[in-house]
Amino acid sequence: MVGANPKSEAFGRVTLAGRPGSRRHWLLRAYRTPRLRWLPLLSMLIPLSFTLVQCGKAPSPGSLAANAQGTSGDTFDDRFPQPQFKDRFPTAAESFQQRPANVADAQTRRVVQTQPYRVASLSPTVPYQRPQHEDETILVGLKSSAFPYFGNNPRTDAPFLNASDGERRGHRSYSGRVYWQDETFNDNRVLMHVPEQFDIKKPGVIVVFFHGNGATLERDVRDRQLVPQQISDSGANAVLLAPQLAVDAADSSAGKFWQPGGLKRFIDESAGHLAKLYGDPGAAKAFANMPVVIVGYSGGFVPTAYSLDVGGLGNRIRGVVLLDAVYGELDKFASWIANNRSGFFVSAYTRNTQRHDQELMQMIRDKGIAISDDMDRPLRPGSVVFVKTPDGVTHRDYVTHAWTDKPVREVLAKMALTPSLTHFASSGTDTSISR
Repeated sequence: MVGANPKSEAFGRVTLAGRPGSRRHWLLRAYRTPRLRWLPLLSMLIPLSFTLVQCGKAPSPGSLAANAQGTSGDTFDDRFPQPQFKDRFPTAAESFQQRPANVADAQTRRVVQTQPYRVASLSPTVPYQRPQHEDETILVGLKSSAFPYFGNNPRTDAPFLNASDGERRGHRSYSGRVYWQDETFNDNRVLMHVPEQFDIKKPGVIVVFFHGNGATLERDVRDRQLVPQQISDSGANAVLLAPQLAVDAADSSAGKFWQPGGLKRFIDESAGHLAKLYGDPGAAKAFANMPVVIVGYSGGFVPTAYSLDVGGLGNRIRGVVLLDAVYGELDKFASWIANNRSGFFVSAYTRNTQRHDQELMQMIRDKGIAISDDMDRPLRPGSVVFVKTPDGVTHRDYVTHAWTDKPVREVLAKMALTPSLTHFASSGTDTSISR
């Protein structure tokens, strides 16, 4: 090119000369100036030096791990394969054996185990104490309860179930009415009650309550006659057993309590349930050997009389309370009074049973045994008390209103004042069963 500067032309082949003030113009001047000639080269070498420094450092473990498997044929699908169905659900031939879910096992796994444990401590070990609780009352079915019963009636030595209608069986009472077994004599439940203040470590008694005619355990014994409450309110160290007799019927049959040893079997079976209700299963043995007080109301005189005669507890029976209940079986009551001077006997009566009570009193006097008519005196071993209640006291309300309000509570409170009535019998149970 005519008139061109050779140096500018040579440089222009690389960068082209720029107009004054432009970046290209400044670079051209720097190239022509000796001191500034190295600046363009340095501007290219400095970034390259940082890159070389980073390349000189050792790679991190994460980088090594991420690239350890990299090859020329490595793809994303090779490195991260999609999960297959067999990977999620092993076959029966593999180590994880499949089996159908078991509901019982699942419930068992959900149960939180609360086994007792001991914590290491330098302080003295505190003896076990039963947790505090309120009065406990439950209904429990027992094999040894009065019914169902398929034996004979000892009064007649004939089958107890002496009526039938096809396959249905029943009992014809003395009034001539038939009560069917499946309705009236098929309830084996027992009302059990343990008061809050009961202490198995102290002398105590089991109160066996035989209810009267036309009664049920819940409606009458518990709610109307308040027998569990009377035991708790007495302050005596006592528990309650009340078997269901004929269900809501005018019948006084004793069922299994007619049988020799019936009361003892009943107490023995009840002992474990009382211990659980009390909160100490280890107390079953104590309950099985505890003294007994029998309370019979109205038609409950039949199981009371046979329990005294053939029940098998001997001198473990420390008291008998009859609440307007002497309708018969006088010989059995008189015999027990004469042969068990370690227990007390109380019979409270209205004009409905006055004739039979007077007859029983004469039988006892003939045996040379003193009788009292004063319930204000203490109850002691050998006490025999007959109490006439005034007119106006009704038979239906007798368990709650007799010579005093809450007569069961009153008798137990008096009994509690005489420790010898609640001490364990030294000879245990009576193995001979009289008839």
